[in-house]
Amino acid sequence: MILDTNALSAWAEGSAAIRPLLSSAEKLVVPSVVLGEFDFGIRQSRHYRRYVEWLEKSLRNAEVAVVDQETAGLYGEIRLKLKKAGTPIPVNDAWIAASAMQFNLPILSRDAHFDSVTEVDRVAW
Repeated sequence: MILDTNALSAWAEGSAAIRPLLSSAEKLVVPSVVLGEFDFGIRQSRHYRRYVEWLEKSLRNAEVAVVDQETAGLYGEIRLKLKKAGTPIPVNDAWIAASAMQFNLPILSRDAHFDSVTEVDRVAW
């Protein structure tokens, strides 16, 4: 399962609603773009150190997906298709969707705009 930033944040906060989804996933993948968004958010928190420590420990249970040539091609495909359909999504979310396509995994997210990317499934909580 690909984790969107709001899913990673819910995991960090210990959300009871997200626990069964995380524990039932065959694989947890965190795109590097999500790590950047998460880092930006926690740098604004007075609990920054606690979140950094949690992230270091928790990423042992996940794979980090980096952007490569395949991801970039899928990103371009997604952005163009959505632009032509008149349903663009935020740029970072297009990168996350590209990772989901690349790994053939659903995205764990509360963001319904991922539903515009018909090639990926979104799991909400």
